[in-house]
Amino acid sequence: SSLTAPCLRTRRTRGMLSLLFVHPSVHPVQRLVKSSRLHPHAISFQTFFNETGSGKYVPRAVMVDLEPSVVDEVRNGEYSELFHPDQLISGKEDAANNYARGHYTVGKDLLDDTLGQIRKIADQCDGLQGFLIFHSVGGGTGSGFGSLLLERLSADYGKKSKLDFCIYPSPQISNSVVEPYNSVLSTHALLEHTDCAFVLDNEAIFDICQKNLGIKRPNYKNLNRVVAQVISSLTSSLRFDGQLNVDINEFQTNLVPYPRIHFLLASYAPIISAEKAFREKLSVQEITQAAFEKQNIMAKCDPSKGKYMACCLMYRGDVISKDVTDAVLSVKNKSTVQFVDWSPTGFKCGINKQKPTVVPGESFAQTNRAVTMLSNTTAIAEVFSRIDRKFDLMFQKRAFVHWYV
Repeated sequence: SSLTAPCLRTRRTRGMLSLLFVHPSVHPVQRLVKSSRLHPHAISFQTFFNETGSGKYVPRAVMVDLEPSVVDEVRNGEYSELFHPDQLISGKEDAANNYARGHYTVGKDLLDDTLGQIRKIADQCDGLQGFLIFHSVGGGTGSGFGSLLLERLSADYGKKSKLDFCIYPSPQISNSVVEPYNSVLSTHALLEHTDCAFVLDNEAIFDICQKNLGIKRPNYKNLNRVVAQVISSLTSSLRFDGQLNVDINEFQTNLVPYPRIHFLLASYAPIISAEKAFREKLSVQEITQAAFEKQNIMAKCDPSKGKYMACCLMYRGDVISKDVTDAVLSVKNKSTVQFVDWSPTGFKCGINKQKPTVVPGESFAQTNRAVTMLSNTTAIAEVFSRIDRKFDLMFQKRAFVHWYV
């Protein structure tokens, strides 16, 4: 059976789909190949797209929000023709940045519709492997409804993998005073009901856009483009021929030593503007070293202060095995990259010959090669300790607790 994975989105926008459409396998908005024989990579988009009876391709995605404005952007945007209307689900009132409303009251009203659409998409898959979930944990919908949905997915699809991409609150960028409460409550569900949780935060990605891409005032579209680039590379071996993480279950096998220690960091290199790319060599060794630098990591923490338990390096494009071996040896000799005693080997590497793709007109430079690093490191404790400290300060005074009980 083919590799297939329905993709669930909760309150995240369209950056990933925009990037998938410029891959060689997918032509923009519905002008897709009618015969798979016409296209060398035609099989690849069947991982995330389903062919209808009329020959159109529809994403295996459900977008959900408790209030209509964000989903309406998709309904009325440039990809409006792409989605089946039933896959765009919205309520009439939001969760007001409250986990309890998203989980126990307002969110429950949308749960059956959402699960029904997921079930329809899952039934159309000929080899369902699992789910990708995109949401934030600071707001009410992403944390409360996201947790409720994860619980039900575990109950209904117990053995299927769930890879979660969660946006955690940032140290300096805050949308709500109760983010620490929502994050702690949501993390409990992530701990119990996901196989891998990739921790991202907007401030780290904001800094990447400013410092690496030269965007003075990044917006959410810019941030989503960076996240989409990481996810595109992370899923490249699900869509094209590859050596590492060719199956959703492999992510857990390669990165999670114990079931509950599954909160992971992701980094990507090179993140570079088109102007700078002309003046940079961007060798395999350079991009490998860049992937271990904290300014290229998608969450605000310093990996040099922790120890690695597992690490996957996923290369794309013009890369040969010898260059990868040399680059990894160079990284191993650095004192800043240390592994725990019980996991001395650590590195798993894979090469996918499909070159990285960028959305035309964006700040990202088109490069011949790139690397995505996925790591399980103790440095991620920095993200949780920051949130715990804020949670304790508020909860000691019982601030805003009446909103939750």
